[in-house]
Amino acid sequence: MFVQVIRGAVRSEDDAMAVFERWLEEVRPDAVGYLGTTAGVTDDGELVVVARFASEDEARRNSGRPEQGAWWEQMEQQFTGEVRFYDCADVATFLDGGDDEAGFVQVMQSSSDGSLGAADLAAPAGDVVSAYRPDVLGGLVAIADDGTAFQVVYFTSEEEARAAEAQEMPPEVGEDMERIMRGLGDITYLDLHAPRTAS
Repeated sequence: MFVQVIRGAVRSEDDAMAVFERWLEEVRPDAVGYLGTTAGVTDDGELVVVARFASEDEARRNSGRPEQGAWWEQMEQQFTGEVRFYDCADVATFLDGGDDEAGFVQVMQSSSDGSLGAADLAAPAGDVVSAYRPDVLGGLVAIADDGTAFQVVYFTSEEEARAAEAQEMPPEVGEDMERIMRGLGDITYLDLHAPRTAS
């Protein structure tokens, strides 16, 4: 799997998501190697898109399609400044990966020190959520070439997610998660309260 993450502040959540919906309706049907997308706007007005493809080659081929380029010209006008792209070839999923039924999605961005790959992060996350977090439907970990790491977690609802995260984990679980977090450094939390998912 290959993942591309896009981040950028937008003028209007409604307008930006309307353009995204046009991609789903008009461009997605012929997209090459497309597996799914998660998109939403954070509280501070930043659009976050997580697009999944079967391979990097197919993602590149899709980017070169004329209809993709025409659509991007429309989307680009929605941003107020720099748009950041993160291409992630190191990807692993846990539980069932992304879930289109999620009522809340949290994207955690950090900087990996290189000691942990996507599989190293996904495996313990899967163990923890399967045992202690019934509110988690699944997720994925994607690491870009520059070491930027993303953990994308799909929840049943934000209410259930907040209630579950307030519960204390067993000491041994907490120690494992703390070790992982040390390898990731500072984490930026990007909450998508009204995620649009499609696959």
